[in-house]
Amino acid sequence: MQLGILSCSKRCYSTRRLVEAATQRGHTVKVLDTLRFAIDLEEGSPDLYYSQKPLINFDAVLPRIGASITYFGTAVVRQFEQMDVFCGNSSAGISNSRDKLRSLQILSRHHIGIPKTTFVRDKRDVLPAIERVGGAPVVIKLIEGTQGIGVLLAESIKSAEAIIELLQSQKQNVLVQKFVAESKGKDIRALVVGDQVVGAMRRVAQGQEFRSNVHRGGMTEVVELDEKYQQTAVRAAQIMGLHVAGVDMLEGHDGPQVMEVNSSPGLEGIETCTQLDIAGAIVDYIAAQVDFPEIDVRQRLTVSRGYGVAEIFIPEGSMFVGKTINESNLRDSDINVLTLYRGTTVIPNPRADRVLEPSDRLLCFGKLEFMKGMVPKKIRNRRVPKVQAIEESEIAHLEIDQASQASIDYTGNVQL
Repeated sequence: MQLGILSCSKRCYSTRRLVEAATQRGHTVKVLDTLRFAIDLEEGSPDLYYSQKPLINFDAVLPRIGASITYFGTAVVRQFEQMDVFCGNSSAGISNSRDKLRSLQILSRHHIGIPKTTFVRDKRDVLPAIERVGGAPVVIKLIEGTQGIGVLLAESIKSAEAIIELLQSQKQNVLVQKFVAESKGKDIRALVVGDQVVGAMRRVAQGQEFRSNVHRGGMTEVVELDEKYQQTAVRAAQIMGLHVAGVDMLEGHDGPQVMEVNSSPGLEGIETCTQLDIAGAIVDYIAAQVDFPEIDVRQRLTVSRGYGVAEIFIPEGSMFVGKTINESNLRDSDINVLTLYRGTTVIPNPRADRVLEPSDRLLCFGKLEFMKGMVPKKIRNRRVPKVQAIEESEIAHLEIDQASQASIDYTGNVQL
């Protein structure tokens, strides 16, 4: 495999370890400075130049895009995607993760625990917003920030008002977030690769510091995650559209609370803590994807006029409740069920004898006309429709909710 690592720093620990892991496995690897690319566009031939020379063929690239160059970095990744080079993380996934508000908005529509959060601009809305998240103390965060920078704890409503007013006066957008008291000074970092957690650690703040980031002096300890925490981490990464991610979670009374999904997680802290070859797991995953790539459904639906992907909600009292998928006669209507969502459970490629229950959601591929006709009138007229079909005219603009980044593999499973 010819692997490119997009990084502005050859000497940083994470980049060095990825190069080492790829070399040990017999792959050819090169570190490419993200800022030295030029993007050329012409009909039918997307191209990239590196240091004024046409880029040689790469089988895959692993983006390590710094927060300060997100716009240009994601443009480079997007160009690799158009050239059919496998990218360890998608351009849309990186963009999703960099904006804390955007990432929480995406996660909020799914069954993923997140701390209660609000976003306001008008000064008059600040006090009601603080009350809605549970009152002081509250955590105040800049929408863009890394390594704990721009994260503040306001012990009282007055201090929260003052902090928000000061930050907004400096043209900063801020989030007001519930303070999860039972998790004060500690959190969990789970490193997700593909569909599994390959390592996890608990970070514990020192002294009076409430931020547990290693860059803020936090200490680390190995932690064995139970199934709920592992499922939450994997689903959060996949919903964001990331193959490789560091998922930060608080340990709340109600279970895991996802704070952030990082698209360029550092490897030094977690490898030192767990003594696991995390870099090797990342390289192995990318090599497997190069050998058997997934198909991006967003760029394949245009071949099938009138066909698309839709999410169908099964309400209480529906004619489908109590019937198996086979008995529902969906296939007779040219509709294939790709994934069944039941609460927090995801069932890919469900069996034909699976019995449907109220509140099930079915991700289907088939005739849009038939799927629209299946939606009860009440649901169809709601402000937020339950069917979100992908029309051909929308393909160029739709990001499949910018969240799921759904992709269909050769077996017909949709991976979210």
